[in-house]
Order: sequence, then structure tokens, then C-alpha cells
Amino acid sequence: MPGRYASPPCLACEIAPDYFDPLGVDPEQARDVARWRKAERSRLLAQRRALDPATRRAASTAMAEHLQGLLVDLCGTLRGRVLSAYWPIKGEPDLRPLMRALDEAGVLLALPLVETRSAPLVFRRWTPRTRMLPGFWNIPVPPPDAPVLTPEITVAPLVGWDGEGYRLGYGGGYFDRTLAALRPRPITIGIGLEAARLATIFPQPHDVRLDAVVTEAGVRVRTETPR
Repeated sequence: MPGRYASPPCLACEIAPDYFDPLGVDPEQARDVARWRKAERSRLLAQRRALDPATRRAASTAMAEHLQGLLVDLCGTLRGRVLSAYWPIKGEPDLRPLMRALDEAGVLLALPLVETRSAPLVFRRWTPRTRMLPGFWNIPVPPPDAPVLTPEITVAPLVGWDGEGYRLGYGGGYFDRTLAALRPRPITIGIGLEAARLATIFPQPHDVRLDAVVTEAGVRVRTETPR
């Protein structure tokens, strides 16, 4: 559907997965998926917000350890490579300690930001010394004079995920829109809670499959071969 991108919602609980066509573009089916995703998104965000701070910190630490091991496995040395991370909001896993460690190891880190509504994200260089400014949705972002980089590896937070590597996000479609525009496509890794796993997100044609999903329990999806 024009103007629709990944992670809108559904009555998908009423759709039999065995007969669900992931390439289907039937408008009624797409609306059902959108409504279901909206309901699941609300449920999963409430579940995440309900976590106590200690549990959230422990989960973030475990995810960072698993992610670091996966990055080494996928890429070998990371020095000099461009990796996009994110600034945590809404109870997302906090990877900033790992980001600082990667910066010290010579990784070129970038943060995504919205420069134009409904357009692909832009990635600006970040270091622990970067002076952050409020950006779109008041999310802290690097300043306009920070260099723009093209990521070789992207790490994105998940609201929900499934065993096929599909991601449920916030519904704006920015992540999928950005991946569709990047050439070559970066290695894409989703970070989320184990409890946020869904049987399926009922993928639509615009949904981009992740190369890996990491939770506090470990690497849960791995479709990417080392590069």
C-alpha cells in the first residue's frame, strides 16, 4: 500500500498462518494485519515499560555481550567499520556502554535520525564526546555538522520479532524504508526482549527480514553469513 511501511498492526489472530500469503497485497488483509500489529505493539510496549530498572539493566547487559560476540563472529575485526546503533527511548535496551567500548576499539559509530518526514533515515557520526541535540520526537541526535556515514552494520531496537527474522517496530516505517534505500544493504541486527517474540508478524511485501535477532537469552535468529 502506498505510504504504508513495516510495523503498522491486525486481526491476524483470526488469520490462519498456514494460509497466510506474505506477498499478498489484498487491501482488506493489509488492514487486518495493521490492526493486529497496532494491538500487539501496544501490548509489548506496556510489557516493556512494566519491567523494573534492575531487570532492564540486566537484560541490556546480557544483550550487549551477545551482540558483541555476534559482531566479531560476523565481521571479524570491527576497527574502521561503520556501525549504526541507536539512542535508547521508551525502555529500549541500553547499549551505550557497548557503544563506548566499540568507539575505543576504533569502530566508526553512527546514529540514525529523521531529517525529512517519510524519507530514509540519515546516519551521523557519534562518539562519546559528541554534543547531542534534541531531534525528531525529541530523541537526542548528533549535531548537523557531524559527518554523515553509510553503515555497513545496523543495530535496531525491536518492539517485537519472530523466528523468521521479521521485526515489529513503532509503525512509522523508517527502518524498512532506509534499508530499502541503502546500497549495498548493511548487515541488519535486531535487539529486543525474549518475551517480545511473536509466532509471526504476518510479513508484508515492504517488511525487510533481519539478518539476526539478539535478546538477553542469546542470538535467537541467524540468517546472515559472515562477511
